[in-house]
Amino acid sequence: MQKLIISAALVCLTAVVATAGGYQVSVHGQKQIGMGLIGTSLHMDASAAFFNPGGLAMMPQRLSILGGASGIFASTAFQQQQPSLYQAKTDNPTSTPFYFYAAARITDRLVGGIAVNTPYGSNLAWEEGWAGRFLIQDISMRAITLQPTLSYRLTDQVSVGGGLVYVMGSVDMNRALPVQGPDGEGYVNISGNTTSFGFNAGIQYTGSGLGIGLSYRSRIDMEMEDADALFTVPASLAALFPAVNKAATSLPLPANLDMGVSYQLSPELMLGMSLNYVFWEAYDQLSFDFEQNTPSLPDSENPREYSNTLIVRVGGEYQVNGRLTLRAGAYYDPSPANENYFSPETPSLNNLAFSAGFSFHPLPNLSIDTSLLMIAGLEKDMMYAPENFGGTYRSSILVPGVGVSYGF
Repeated sequence: MQKLIISAALVCLTAVVATAGGYQVSVHGQKQIGMGLIGTSLHMDASAAFFNPGGLAMMPQRLSILGGASGIFASTAFQQQQPSLYQAKTDNPTSTPFYFYAAARITDRLVGGIAVNTPYGSNLAWEEGWAGRFLIQDISMRAITLQPTLSYRLTDQVSVGGGLVYVMGSVDMNRALPVQGPDGEGYVNISGNTTSFGFNAGIQYTGSGLGIGLSYRSRIDMEMEDADALFTVPASLAALFPAVNKAATSLPLPANLDMGVSYQLSPELMLGMSLNYVFWEAYDQLSFDFEQNTPSLPDSENPREYSNTLIVRVGGEYQVNGRLTLRAGAYYDPSPANENYFSPETPSLNNLAFSAGFSFHPLPNLSIDTSLLMIAGLEKDMMYAPENFGGTYRSSILVPGVGVSYGF
């Protein structure tokens, strides 16, 4: 039991990073979502600041502004290992990630812009009292990124760009502890905030209907020095778990290398694809340093052993007329998680996704953009070996979204 109590206290901060590598839903623009997020080779508007800063200088507008939000409706189901018939599912609150982009042409060749995203926002809540409550009960996490960007057109076909990424992250989670008191089981709450920096850079070629893009988003280490660790346990165990404690840890947001190709087959039809390589091997272990240690609460190192992944995306758009543009896309996003260290606060499965969307132009310079993303987490048997907790997981995610774009 002591081992499980220690684990419950130590593993809790993993979701700051692991949610991003689990079933993270990338919602960085309704136009891009509708095409399966193939934006590395595109330069349709200010959203290029995120997808590929190198393409920003090629945007057709002198000024581009767009913003929007999505609703994430996610559910994960769990079936415990045989011969048990136990089942559980999540009852997640709705997440509402948002984005904002703005870019303006400074000279004929130089464009400046800014990108604001919530790429790591997530809410996960398992049903009350479920069998894995000693690993996770619920968690709310959000990371907001701010990226000022410059892009320069070297020639009529080639442009480069880059931006500094500032990240603001927060986490709040609860899990049960296997100790009994007058008010039931004990529990621990972990909450904290942190900030960090990274960069985004890219290069793009555009000519004769062909677009080729290459971009790199750097690894960002989220150093959390003083997260609050609040324990509620019976009075007899208070000395082993200080009611008010602090924890320090370092969590890597992995680097991304993206390559995309698109082609304008006709004035109406564009098709494209992208390959997104995620350097998840950076997440090999998770270390914790508690401000107050006890025999039941030592500092600890916990293996994760994530693997790098390659996401394959395809999509396109069709301009029906001057007022309506249709989009569709799909992608396959494999799980980075090690099957022996799979924890239910990070239900990271192999994801198969399909998307669709459209833009309506009520005015020549204004468009209303919509998208719908559907993700199926393919069923798989997974195990958290340190606590011998395993079973079959599957998930589904529905993400509708709406935005507005303006440019001239």
